Amino acid sequence: METVYIETSIPSVYFERRTEPTIVARREWTRSWWDRHRHEFKLVTAAPVLEELSRGDHPDKKEKIGLLDGLEVLAASEVVAEIVEAYLNRFVMPREPATDALHLALASLHKCDILLTWNCKHLANLNKTDHIRRVNTILGLHVPRIGTPLELLGEE
Repeated sequence: METVYIETSIPSVYFERRTEPTIVARREWTRSWWDRHRHEFKLVTAAPVLEELSRGDHPDKKEKIGLLDGLEVLAASEVVAEIVEAYLNRFVMPREPATDALHLALASLHKCDILLTWNCKHLANLNKTDHIRRVNTILGLHVPRIGTPLELLGEE
């Protein structure tokens, strides 16, 4: 069974309320995968995801956090911080927000098969794949596949 790291954008999009067609499509794809296919995978998340979702006042805050109830929660550590710094120094991820590098570091260190995200600018971005692979190989880290719920829906 493949392990999927659930990044912050997944619960956020699951409960998205905006009505622009692209946003609605992402929400429906996320809900379809979560509601019908998540049981085909071992899902994990991380303390920084829960921290991100806990900050500020936003709609459906409790529901977003609740969606992750029961998942294994990976903790950040000094090793993770060193990996994040390596990503930033090698321009794998931007310094702001450094959370993108943090999610990648956690998924890589814990050998997650897939990092699931709607962050298509810095994470689920084909232009970054080779760079991530090269740097993770240099660091001796696992290289997770990075994608969106739509990609896991396959033919649906």
